[in-house]
Amino acid sequence: MTLFEYDSAVRNDAPVLCGVDEAGRGPLAGDVYAAAVVFDEGVFIDGLNDSKKLSEKKREALFDEIIEKAKAYCVATATVEEIERLNILQATMLAMRRAVEGLGLTPDMAIIDGNRLPELKCPAQTVVKGDGLSASIAAASVLAKVSRDRYMKKLAEEYPQYLFEKHKGYGTKLHNEMILKYGPSPVHRMSFLKKLLKNG
Repeated sequence: MTLFEYDSAVRNDAPVLCGVDEAGRGPLAGDVYAAAVVFDEGVFIDGLNDSKKLSEKKREALFDEIIEKAKAYCVATATVEEIERLNILQATMLAMRRAVEGLGLTPDMAIIDGNRLPELKCPAQTVVKGDGLSASIAAASVLAKVSRDRYMKKLAEEYPQYLFEKHKGYGTKLHNEMILKYGPSPVHRMSFLKKLLKNG
């Protein structure tokens, strides 16, 4: 079954189907992103897949096609401050809820990548590894990932010493070394750095 066939089967019971995914739960810096995407039946995008399985160039090309072909879409965030106040799981749920609420329509069903449901005003269900099963979740994963990568490149201009453009805020050896050298920035998630700073 292809990703688009999967969505078609779900649309038999929920004609307006919304896929939701996030990007940026794991990094040590930056906001967490989420996206929601609704496609009409019959839409097809060649090469659409889980964003993690695609090259950056392919994701960028798909980003424009998804936006062009989506019936509705929204990219939303939760800030570093919200991540620190709520914890990363709750901040991710908040970003997902904002993405669905920002669509401008109410889906008959929202399918959420993973195993946790945000509080939504429409029926919703989780789909584990959904970004490799559902076209609308895969599309949401691409929008969230590309949007967050672009945001991290902007942060790299503000805070060039951390080389965010290379690691996008993830806890790589290079990033850890830069944090220990320069100390945390205002865009770092302090709760994620406790172990590093304690041992560093």
